[in-house]
Amino acid sequence: MQDFFRLTRKTFSAEFRSDPQIPDNMWIKCPACSEIVYVRELEDNHKVCPKCGYHHRISSQEWLFLFDPASFEEHDSDLLPNDPLNFVSLDVSYGEKLKQTQEKLGMNEAVLSGVGTIEGLPLALAICDFGFMGASMGSVYGEKMARAAERAAEHGMPLLTINRSGGARMQEGLISLMQMAKISVALTRLAAVHQPHISLLIDPCYGGVTASYASVADVIIAEPGASIGFAGKRVIEQTIREKLPPEFQTAEFMLEHGMIDMVIPRGELRGTLSRMLRLYAPSRVA
Repeated sequence: MQDFFRLTRKTFSAEFRSDPQIPDNMWIKCPACSEIVYVRELEDNHKVCPKCGYHHRISSQEWLFLFDPASFEEHDSDLLPNDPLNFVSLDVSYGEKLKQTQEKLGMNEAVLSGVGTIEGLPLALAICDFGFMGASMGSVYGEKMARAAERAAEHGMPLLTINRSGGARMQEGLISLMQMAKISVALTRLAAVHQPHISLLIDPCYGGVTASYASVADVIIAEPGASIGFAGKRVIEQTIREKLPPEFQTAEFMLEHGMIDMVIPRGELRGTLSRMLRLYAPSRVA
């Protein structure tokens, strides 16, 4: 009977998708379970598949659902990356690539940062947007992360970083690698005023981001099924000439091996963060 209803639903969805009067963007096929999902239903569920729980990627702006309505205030949006090495790849300069990406996404860098509240409790926030050059870590990325940590320390509030990245930005060479230490040093100022850094790792999170500030937080959370590591799985297999387990570098694998503290579905994050903020800042609770 379940198979009958599943087949009927797929057939019904396919018929509607073939109807020229129905817009193409009303339905989406889940890459995990292959079910046809109504786009509005997916968006209302913060882009978590209602059929199988697969977590689709969302933009930095979409992550603001965690905050109280109208409470988020963006900072450092005017910081602009430059091209210190005059880097050119495939006849396209890094400067031109930056310009194209900025115009496409309407943001100057891969990090959205600011302050806001969750259930009235203040915190600083820095979110990586994978749409901006794979959220690679360049000089302005590092500056915005460092300023977010320093701002949190100055105002005595926790810091939440939502981390997704392909690693250091090769177009900035050594300057990009310097950001690993820069952000980590800024976080020591936050620790000095006894405020927590909460790190949320989302798919995918690799390279220098995982190897530095994202993995030294007071609390490390990951979304279900997120890929987390330093080098990619295929690179490791080719290096050690061994086949790795299918679940290697998943959030669940990292939790089992003590690399992260918890795996929390997207729909439960706001409540989890609220409880953490109340535990870390009980004096602010009426």
